[in-house]
Amino acid sequence: MKISPRAPWVAGLAVATLALIPATASAGSRATAAPHADAAATTAGASADAYYAAAEGKTGAALKTALHNIIKTQSKVTYEGVWNALKVTDQDPANPNNVILVYSGRSQSKSTNGGGANDWNREHVWAKSHGDFGTATGPGTDLHHLRPEDVTVNSTRGNKDFDMGGSPVAEAPGSFTDSDSFEPRDAVKGDVARMLLYMAVRYDGGDGFANLEVNDKVNNGSAPAIGRISVLKQWNQQDPPDAFEQRRNQVIFDQFQHNRNPFIDHPEWVNSIW
Repeated sequence: MKISPRAPWVAGLAVATLALIPATASAGSRATAAPHADAAATTAGASADAYYAAAEGKTGAALKTALHNIIKTQSKVTYEGVWNALKVTDQDPANPNNVILVYSGRSQSKSTNGGGANDWNREHVWAKSHGDFGTATGPGTDLHHLRPEDVTVNSTRGNKDFDMGGSPVAEAPGSFTDSDSFEPRDAVKGDVARMLLYMAVRYDGGDGFANLEVNDKVNNGSAPAIGRISVLKQWNQQDPPDAFEQRRNQVIFDQFQHNRNPFIDHPEWVNSIW
């Protein structure tokens, strides 16, 4: 069993940084607000505060319900439309012709999407078999958990739950896998956790889809569940939202679905609910 180092918890991240992502930021870097951007930060913060007004002061199940009612209002993308959306949401800040592959961390040409061994395709971080939603418009096309990934690495991850340990994954430095779980590289551990927890809040049995939940198991198979929540909570603390993740959340809100991942804006809400 491999144990990754724990970074100190970074609490109370400012929602205002959503509007302050520098053009030269790279995936895994931390957002830094420029002094001249104070007015924009204030505007962004006020807008996000208004978005979450109905959740203010709540904890536990009440908070989860309030967040569900907020984020369930969204526009939906077709599965074919996901290709072009990911070219925008996951664009490499250092090279607008490329996307960043989530587990591999590799910057790769946007035009190499497809099914070939060295192409990138659409990774469902919440594996679509966990709840049997396939690629149906809804959870199967929700951009908040769909990311570009190398075809081979995507196949290696398959529908495994998330946990620590295993053998190194070829073409995904810093990632590990065994027979029943997958561990992503350190720079996106928190991203993975927050994507999964978004799905558990957004999809609660309505919309004609299964009630998705996180649990503390692996080998969940086709159950509408994924684990392990104890590890995901650690990853949320170890890897707080960075500039790339915050920009992605904002782009999805502004240009595509018009809803947000609340755990990117308020990572402290993870421990308030789970």
